[in-house]
Amino acid sequence: MDWATPAGMLVAIAALVTSIILDGGEVSQLWNTSAFILVVGGTIGFTMTTFPLKSFAQLPRAIARAFRPPDEDRRALIQDMVKMAEIARKDGVLALQERLPAIAHPLLRRGLGMAIDGNDPQKVRESLLEEMELERHRVEEMAAILEQAGGYAPTVGIIGTVMGLVHVLGNLSEAEKLGPAIAVAFMATFYGIFTANLFWLPLGAKVKAQAQRAVETGQMILVGVAGIHTGENPGALREKLEVFLVDHARDKAAPSGTSGSPARGRKGARAGAPGAAKAAAAAKGD
Repeated sequence: MDWATPAGMLVAIAALVTSIILDGGEVSQLWNTSAFILVVGGTIGFTMTTFPLKSFAQLPRAIARAFRPPDEDRRALIQDMVKMAEIARKDGVLALQERLPAIAHPLLRRGLGMAIDGNDPQKVRESLLEEMELERHRVEEMAAILEQAGGYAPTVGIIGTVMGLVHVLGNLSEAEKLGPAIAVAFMATFYGIFTANLFWLPLGAKVKAQAQRAVETGQMILVGVAGIHTGENPGALREKLEVFLVDHARDKAAPSGTSGSPARGRKGARAGAPGAAKAAAAAKGD
């Protein structure tokens, strides 16, 4: 699980509860069952109306995705691809056949499988790019569902408040009940704004960020598969792949005995940057 997601929610809720207590209020004042049902149910209903049923059915999966960490470990992928490049350079691509079932990342497994089957490198790249695009579209659609729900929630809250105020104005004869009734009416607006900014919008942003990271990892795999397929020097391939690591992770990626000292390893990674950047640009261009 990506603990930042539930931890962030708990921090926000704790800040809200603490502020209420410090002001001398009661936490129970923030609960109104009918307003909560209206906001949550109305938000889901409006969102369902916006998207096809097949797409909307991905909502539980989208929420679950926002709570889990990224699937890929780029450093581990680099280690695996460099090792396979060494084998392919020494014994040929067919020597990777027995290692294929053990490859965890589906895009890397598919790319190497096509290379082993004797497909042209350009065809392999085009096929992987198409698969990457389909996956990106699917994940971005999940993010769009969450973001759309975040847009509807405050509106549904306002609708609930208006309904509550209409009810209050219809009973002006009981003046002593006006204050509490108006407070309850505004609970719907509170729920709408709070759920949008605590739940829907942050989860949508996190899923979208995961989609972008998956694209970057896919570009790294394209570079790796192309290098393995064409018998590229494993050291040169490592330098290209390490460009896809963030700065603090790049220093940890070089294993002992391959690049010499840490300073030389970082220098090599910088030297390989233009080649990897061109490969990533070519992948995007196609």
